[in-house]
Amino acid sequence: MTKKKIESREEVSLLVRTFYSKVRKDDLLGPIFNGIITDWETHLELLTDFWETNLFFARKYFGNPMHAHIEVDKKVGGTINELHFGTWINLWHETINELFEGETAEIAKNRARNMGTFIHLNVFNARGEGAKKEE
Repeated sequence: MTKKKIESREEVSLLVRTFYSKVRKDDLLGPIFNGIITDWETHLELLTDFWETNLFFARKYFGNPMHAHIEVDKKVGGTINELHFGTWINLWHETINELFEGETAEIAKNRARNMGTFIHLNVFNARGEGAKKEE
């Protein structure tokens, strides 16, 4: 298969859909995502908006990913850890490397790595804030 450049919403959608098909089948991540997301089509469109905004500054995404991930962590009993984020990043990179090449593909990998680290730290910190409030 010839690799493409990520140049439009169509490529972003292909990336997101291919990636999340892997996530849904993954032994570690699948149970979390499949247990929480009930409308996959809406979620995939939202994530396509998110990545289109992040890669092309299209301003299609207006959500709060930090809050969403903190809520997911609460729903799974505060069990999300670095292995989950590492698996997510590895699948993201694998998907990009299979389908795409070029500068935007590299930017997508770097932004995902940075966001994953930032979200992981904030999910972890939110647990500490919740414990402080209960005291």
